[in-house]
Amino acid sequence: MSNQNNFPAENEDFGNDFITLVDENGIEREFEIVDSLVTENNEYFALIPTETPENVANDDGELFILKVVEDNGEEFLEPIEDDEEYEEIAEIFMDRLEELYDFDEQES
Repeated sequence: MSNQNNFPAENEDFGNDFITLVDENGIEREFEIVDSLVTENNEYFALIPTETPENVANDDGELFILKVVEDNGEEFLEPIEDDEEYEEIAEIFMDRLEELYDFDEQES
């Protein structure tokens, strides 16, 4: 996913939260925010693709974990570059979500 994705404002309505992200090829994909995590230093989101015809064709059941970064006062979602950080955050999300979703464990 591209780092050119504006982070959505908090939605105070009840129900699922959705976000549209643009990948490095300029293709928009919609995701459901299934969990979020705030640590001492950062904020993270766990996303799954929504079930649209475009996403279903490309869906491999992957959970996307993105980090909130700030640039010039704006918040963006970016992939986690540090492998150790990614593994730590992914494990937390997987433990929290395994009861709700059936994820296939894959090596990074």
